[in-house]
Parts: sequence; structure tokens; C-alpha cells
Amino acid sequence: MLGDVPEDEEREICELLDANAIPYYQVPASFLGVSPASIWVHEASDYERAKRLLDEYQVERGERARREYEQLKSEGKHVTFFSHLRAHPLRLLFAIAFIAFVLYFSLGPFLNFGR
Repeated sequence: MLGDVPEDEEREICELLDANAIPYYQVPASFLGVSPASIWVHEASDYERAKRLLDEYQVERGERARREYEQLKSEGKHVTFFSHLRAHPLRLLFAIAFIAFVLYFSLGPFLNFGR
């Protein structure tokens, strides 16, 4: 699986390359994460065609995602910052506590310097 790519997008990319008879192979991420997971075409001569197809696919996927978001927004079902906070209040509390912890230990020595 590719790093931060949703599974459906990875599947659609593989289907796109298969449908256009572009041979490819997938490389998993390295054990320590030094090199990311990736998709490579077998022949350098297929690179430009694959890049063009993927660029077109990304434009189409972006438009599809915007349409889906606008539909959810018009139905009042889209996720906003505050609705996310209401759905996950403990995450907010832990984040605030962690930020306070880091600030306390980062700035504490400087604030107590003159005492």
C-alpha cells in the first residue's frame, strides 16, 4: 500500500495503468521509512504517457471530491472544525494538555531565570 494514498485511489491508479496497458510494479515503503512506497513503470518510454494519464486522473478525482464535498455541505453533513471537536472532545483536551506540558518545560527555565 502506498503511504498516505487512500486504498480506493491506489486501486483506481492501478486499474488506470492496467486499462492503458502500461506495465508497472509497486515498491513497498522501506522498513525504517527512509524510502516511501511507490509505483514505477517498467519502461522509461511509458513514463510520459503514464504521467499524462495520472495528471488527468488527479484533476478528475479532485473535481469528484469537490462535488462530493459540496453535496455533503448542501445537505449539512460535512465535517467542520467545530463539529470534529464536538465529536472528539478528549482529543482536544489531550492536545491542550500536551501543548501546556511542552510550553511549561520549554519556557519554564527562562521564566524562572531571575528568581
